[in-house]
Amino acid sequence: MAFGAIIIGDEILSGRRSDKHLAKLIELLGARGLKLAWARYVGDDGARLEQTLRESFASGDIVFSFGGIGATPDDRTRQSAAAALGLALALHPEAEAAIRGRFGDQANPHRLQMGTFPLGSEIIPNPYNQIPGFSIRNHFFVPGFPVMAWPMVEWVLDTRFAALHNREAYVERSIMIADAYEGRLIDLMERIVANYPDLQLFSLPTVTTDTERRTLELGVKGSPERVEAAMGEIRVEVAARGYAWQDGA
Repeated sequence: MAFGAIIIGDEILSGRRSDKHLAKLIELLGARGLKLAWARYVGDDGARLEQTLRESFASGDIVFSFGGIGATPDDRTRQSAAAALGLALALHPEAEAAIRGRFGDQANPHRLQMGTFPLGSEIIPNPYNQIPGFSIRNHFFVPGFPVMAWPMVEWVLDTRFAALHNREAYVERSIMIADAYEGRLIDLMERIVANYPDLQLFSLPTVTTDTERRTLELGVKGSPERVEAAMGEIRVEVAARGYAWQDGA
């Protein structure tokens, strides 16, 4: 099953805030032998968000959505999710209990709005302030605040998808090749792709601006045993062609 991410908020697209969720989600997945397949950024526009979620629901992937589940007018994620699925919104009884437990007599309609989810949703507990997120059809909606979102994502991964952890260990390995052009190593890359179709090859060139010296990071991703075999071939061939290299990731 593929994992995806949707990161929501005009403040990210405008540059007022920098996204931290993508790197953290990659870290949380990687710690469990899992990897992220795709990510999308989208603003607070309801129609665009609805279309994004409609496509995401149709993918069948496991998706984490960050942001837009508060109670202010610019928080449109719950409404867009409901519209994308053709479902009504309703106050979730477990969410209502959590909110009333948190605020007591101050649990006014505005605060209870944060427990309104598409019908059929399940709650995601929030250990920080008890205001839950929600999940439906393998989509997991959490707040935009990292202090809340990241423990909630960990809870989902460890309670809903524990069976996927380390099912197939996943590593990345690479070498840094000095003064190398990608075009001169394409035949080697093609051979590795053909010999190891279960791995993902990557090639990342960089140029140092002051010296214009080129460095090429060449590597593969996948199961440890296969990765080490492929990297062995790459190291031998790169050295045979006269390039200096050192281990990267």
